[in-house]
Amino acid sequence: MKKKMNFIKIKAKKLYGKAGCILKDTRGEGYIDTVIVILISVVLGALLLAGLYALFGDVVLPELTRRIQEMFNYAG
Repeated sequence: MKKKMNFIKIKAKKLYGKAGCILKDTRGEGYIDTVIVILISVVLGALLLAGLYALFGDVVLPELTRRIQEMFNYAG
C-alpha cells in the first residue's frame, strides 16, 4: 500500500510540474494577437464602409443631383 501511495505522489508531482510548464509556455500567443488585430481591422473597415455608403446615399448624392438640376434649369 505504501508503494502505491508513493507512486501516486510521484505521478502527481510530475503532473503538477508539467502543468506549470504548459501554463508558463507562451509560444502560441503571437498568433492569437495577430488574429484579433486582423478581426478588429476587418470589423472597423466594414463599419467605415457602411457609414460612407449611408452618407453618400442620404446626403451627398441627393445634394449633387439637386445642384446639377439647378445648374441646367434654364427656365428659372
